[in-house]
Amino acid sequence: MKQATFRSKILPPSHFIPKTLLKLQPSITTLTFPSKSPNPLTFKTLSCLESQSQSETKTLTLISVLRAIPDWADRVKERGVKQKRTLYSHEKWVEHRSSLRHVRHLLSSLSSRVILSLIPPVIAFTMVAVVIASYNSALDSHLLPGFLPVLRASSLPYQLTAPALALLLVFRTEASYSRFVDGKKAWTQIIAGTNDFATMVISGTDNSTDECIKDSLLRYIMAFPVALKGHVICDSDVSGDLQDLLDADDLAIVLDSKHRPRCIIEFISQSLQLLNLEATKQNMLESKISCFHEGIGVCEQLMGIPIPLSYTRLTSRFLVLWHLTLPIILWDDCHWIVVPATFISAASLFCIEEFVLRGWCPY
Repeated sequence: MKQATFRSKILPPSHFIPKTLLKLQPSITTLTFPSKSPNPLTFKTLSCLESQSQSETKTLTLISVLRAIPDWADRVKERGVKQKRTLYSHEKWVEHRSSLRHVRHLLSSLSSRVILSLIPPVIAFTMVAVVIASYNSALDSHLLPGFLPVLRASSLPYQLTAPALALLLVFRTEASYSRFVDGKKAWTQIIAGTNDFATMVISGTDNSTDECIKDSLLRYIMAFPVALKGHVICDSDVSGDLQDLLDADDLAIVLDSKHRPRCIIEFISQSLQLLNLEATKQNMLESKISCFHEGIGVCEQLMGIPIPLSYTRLTSRFLVLWHLTLPIILWDDCHWIVVPATFISAASLFCIEEFVLRGWCPY
């Protein structure tokens, strides 16, 4: 007996097929025509409209040029988030502990999505340092009027605020790692609960008449972690990941549902009701579904509630103001060395800040 035939004959279709229909109400649009013709456009009006459209086009072109690099960096960053990661094996641990790992990490810098995502802010602050250094050098060479001030300041404010910036970055890094650990624990519990659930179904159903139902139930159990992963990762290929686990009818229902993991839980619950089991065994199997609900809650909480936004904004503003004024602070001691110094400082500190925003997903 095929699985699709089992789904259509045994399981009640009303429990799985949504019945909500979209009703479109026709709307009548009334067109009204002016009784008098509008005033004709004069040559002056046409010239103003043409110049306005040209200025808007130039503005849009300038904005698109300025956003080209940030948009490219964002695409690289988001594409890396969707990449599948495999668990470490013994060979990978040996490579990870290798004495040549520093050389390998340095050579792979240009392929790192964290480093590529830092290109827009690092370039921006480095260019600010170049402008400030050029301005001060022009004043020292008497290429600019003497009444203009040299951009310099005492380093005492930086010495006082450096510990505050360090504490902000440390606290954010600790909070980010804590969220990562919570996500890893939740995902480990989901995988362990899935294995335990499947083992209990295999060992607890000995009736040969339930083989078709048991096969469908095991498929639903295996499909739940895949559906949950697609639920928490943006633009995930859920259809491609589930096509080998679910038949076409079930897959269509899951893809059309608003909450795909809970839809699969509903499949599991309905399948358990059809098994010929004792009440104690059935209650024991149904109790395992709570592990799935708990995993959904933890994952949605981590995904929907980030690190407090005020804390994130404070750190970002602190870093921006720090690097905008860094060339002014270092000019008396470093002169043109403020350019590489700003580059190194921005790359280092914004790398930590970007790492904190990497997300919590452990898979």
